[in-house]
Amino acid sequence: MINTYVTRLWALAASTGGPEALDRIFRALPADIPPVLVVQHMPPGFTKLFADRLDSLCPMEIREAEDGDVPRRGLVLVAPAERHMKLSAAGGKLRVSCFAGQRMHGVMPAADVLFESVAEIMGERGVGAVLTGMGRDGAQGLLAMRRRGARTICQDEESSVVYGMPKAAFELGAAEFVLPLEKIAEKLMEL
Repeated sequence: MINTYVTRLWALAASTGGPEALDRIFRALPADIPPVLVVQHMPPGFTKLFADRLDSLCPMEIREAEDGDVPRRGLVLVAPAERHMKLSAAGGKLRVSCFAGQRMHGVMPAADVLFESVAEIMGERGVGAVLTGMGRDGAQGLLAMRRRGARTICQDEESSVVYGMPKAAFELGAAEFVLPLEKIAEKLMEL
């Protein structure tokens, strides 16, 4: 059994408008949340600043992920710019791998890489959300999560700065719930 104490793991993805959306979600959550892995499309140098800023404003620990980090309750790991992040299992523990690779949908990190790994390893213990952003990244991966029994959320059009990523996921049938931004934190806790 892998990390029996990890009953849920959340994977969130965003692009344009994502920093504000993630800020609002994390401020609305308690410190002791399940492990969270985040893909936020940003240029090099900005993901660490973004994670540090959120860490200073939110009750949980938030930091830029490093290869080999172990997800745990109360910890949010933000994928570093120009590195994909995926969940892996080694020695009975969950770990994240951060690595350079091919761009997917023109981006790195790509949410699809993360979501597909969460689908494979966590199955029905995963929760995925695609938030505001341009393009299609995250749609296929969120669908993979849903097919493996994970709970899935997309931000609605009205509250999205850009309704690209969530729209693509919704159109594929990847979204179990379509919610305004202000309801996403509550739904994450409910799930």
